Amino acid sequence: MKKIFLLLCFLGIAFPYYYLIKYLEDKNWVWSLSDFFAEANSNYASSMLSADLGVAALSFFIFIIYSFYKKPIKILKYMACLFLVGFSLALPFYFYDNFDDLKSRLNNI
Repeated sequence: MKKIFLLLCFLGIAFPYYYLIKYLEDKNWVWSLSDFFAEANSNYASSMLSADLGVAALSFFIFIIYSFYKKPIKILKYMACLFLVGFSLALPFYFYDNFDDLKSRLNNI
């Protein structure tokens, strides 16, 4: 199972950046943050996906901070994954990094 989470980490990097590169190619490598967000929320379907992903990422962010206060863990690597790549890397990386602990907790239930 841990190998699956590692594979998901790689996919969590590859897929978002693949589409970012495609977006930049389409725009002749000119980056405009305002244009990016305008196009990302150009219809209700993409806005719904953005809202869904935003709430999930915010939930993970709060969970990581809460976990840090309950039991000090190194959260900088998860925050870097979340803010430099995205939720698609941060969550699988957290699962990969904490798999043994999570597995033992599930076995004790």
